[in-house]
Amino acid sequence: MPSRRHYIPKPDGRQRPIAIAALEDKIVQRATAAVLNAIYETDFIGFSYGFRPGRSQHDALDALMVGVSSTKVNWILEVDVRSFFDEVSQEWLVRFLEHRIADPRIIRLIRKWLRAGVLEDGVVTVSDKGTGQGSVISPLLANIYLHYSFDLWAERWRRREATGDMIIVRYADDIVVGFEPDDDARRFWAAMRERLQEFSLSLHPDKTRLIEFGRHAAANRERRGLGKRETFDFLGFKLFCGTTRRGRFLLKRRSRSDRMKAKLKEVGGQLRQRMHQPIPEQGRWLGQVVAGYYAYHAVPTNWAALAAFRYEVIRRWRWTLGRRSEKGALNWERMKRLADDWLPQPRILHPWPEQRFAVKHPR
Repeated sequence: MPSRRHYIPKPDGRQRPIAIAALEDKIVQRATAAVLNAIYETDFIGFSYGFRPGRSQHDALDALMVGVSSTKVNWILEVDVRSFFDEVSQEWLVRFLEHRIADPRIIRLIRKWLRAGVLEDGVVTVSDKGTGQGSVISPLLANIYLHYSFDLWAERWRRREATGDMIIVRYADDIVVGFEPDDDARRFWAAMRERLQEFSLSLHPDKTRLIEFGRHAAANRERRGLGKRETFDFLGFKLFCGTTRRGRFLLKRRSRSDRMKAKLKEVGGQLRQRMHQPIPEQGRWLGQVVAGYYAYHAVPTNWAALAAFRYEVIRRWRWTLGRRSEKGALNWERMKRLADDWLPQPRILHPWPEQRFAVKHPR
């Protein structure tokens, strides 16, 4: 059956199209994905982290931070594949599947899902591109496509073409590549552009960029008079170069401010709808929101962002409580006691990247 089109807002204000499959298709896709995962997990390369069993965003972040900290990486190539889930060539995808899967029934099922189309405003649209972002099997198909179109080629390029240290981390279509000499970075960038074009993919010209990054980046930029250090974003965090209290190099993370603002805006809207609920009910809900935010963002070096998020939630809660009474807003002393009763305090929940990375990758 055709999938139903739905749009969810993105942090930059645009809309992300999502394809919601029918219940029967979801069930069969889940079973098919379980079978294919068992096959492809033996093939996928180690630097691929997106939507794989036993791997998460934090595993990808740990690998990136350990790679930058423990190798001679001086340059970071931040790669953005333009509209990846919408531009995937279905013809190439089926050819990739046939390279590993011999059962024609599985191939026929996947062809049906790819060609089922999308229902929007009563009209079914069928395209020969895209995997239907949002469906159960779409993440696995995306990994298979990038495994053949990018991963195998990038691993071979690292072994044969790189003249210095090189690290690669990929989470779905978010790719970060680190290099020791900038010549390697520019050659890889040009070769990657041609490689992806062969498989109907292209790089976003504004979001794909090469920056100087690493333990010597700040000093080198200051010597050349290029201004402050450069940063890049990956999986909801802004990464930048810093130092410890003893002056040693330390790669730091901060929650992205645009994502935090979007989350706070969502919390403010929900608070207005819950304005006349009892305070304990509001407090329990807000406690769950703050705890959920901490569960992902409570990483080392990010304590200030956690405290800022909690403060902004308290400020919006105080405004909401003040709006429902003629007596005005609560004073800050009383509001602070109320927040301490219901909202968790900011604290770091995740270990340092090298500690968790050493446990998951003991080699």
